[in-house]
Amino acid sequence: MKKLIAHSLRECTAVIAQLDNPEVHMFIENVALTLASAFQNGQKVLIAGNGGSLCDAMHFAEELTGYFRQSRPALPAIALSDSAHITCTGNDVGFESIFSRSVEAYGQAGDVFVGLTTSGNSKNIIRAFEAAKMRGLKTVAFLGKDGGQLKGFADFEIIIQGFKTSDRIQEAHMAIIHILIEMIEETLFSVSPSSQHECNCLATAEV
Repeated sequence: MKKLIAHSLRECTAVIAQLDNPEVHMFIENVALTLASAFQNGQKVLIAGNGGSLCDAMHFAEELTGYFRQSRPALPAIALSDSAHITCTGNDVGFESIFSRSVEAYGQAGDVFVGLTTSGNSKNIIRAFEAAKMRGLKTVAFLGKDGGQLKGFADFEIIIQGFKTSDRIQEAHMAIIHILIEMIEETLFSVSPSSQHECNCLATAEV
């Protein structure tokens, strides 16, 4: 067991090490500015995933609607996780349509759709991206392995390579998500250490 623990910890370290390169830095910067600009313009973000990736989507959304590192206004983010909608659509139309139907319901031109799939081949996520593109949403893909069918489809994409299992890929995705939220707060809100708990307005920073 000790050898397995050591091996797993080395994999965790390798996940984070993979993120420290110019391509990932650029992805984070571009997506953070895209999301910040959308929020400044009164738009929202829709986020979807399956299984653990859905949990990551919910985590992403709650950090935006709730609090992360600063006391500031809530930011409009929706994780596409409504169980009544999922079971209704899955039963009546098919599981492949559960997220695209939500994009049809909530998505407006100028919004941002974020899809998380460690394989890049989840049919319900692919259809959601297609629906988002048709409705004029900007798109962000969190992928793994070789990127799958979604490689090259989104406006912005990150592909975590070199890991066979979803858990390590999701660890990388979540690290990026946390940094994205930190950068969004830094971009949108003018907060000094002495006034962190008093901020209640959007800054007018150029993005």
